[in-house]
Amino acid sequence: QVQLVESGGGLAQNGGSLRLACTASGDIFRVNDMSWYRQAPGHRRMLVDSITRTGIQSYEDPVKGRFTISRNNAMNMVYLQMNSLKPEDTAVCYCTGDVQTGPNQEIEYWGRGTQFTVSS
Repeated sequence: QVQLVESGGGLAQNGGSLRLACTASGDIFRVNDMSWYRQAPGHRRMLVDSITRTGIQSYEDPVKGRFTISRNNAMNMVYLQMNSLKPEDTAVCYCTGDVQTGPNQEIEYWGRGTQFTVSS
């Protein structure tokens, strides 16, 4: 079974930084696009950014310039560096991976999420 597990959540001060990580494991042939989503309490889940296997990045305007996505293909990992954090950034973040378990199939998998809180 393919699994994605997020880590790195916790508490940050207003203006501080956190780095989230996500590791994909299991019967993996290749991990293609990977993404980060966030969901604040009482709000719907929204895409933050995504990255292709070759490193092409796409950011949502509200966080562009503050959040940076990166990945390590050898380790099947994706990272989200979050700088200049604001209290309104507080959310649960989820990672996704478009995973090939063979040469002809691709399925999107989701992690369970990691909580972070930004205090004033």
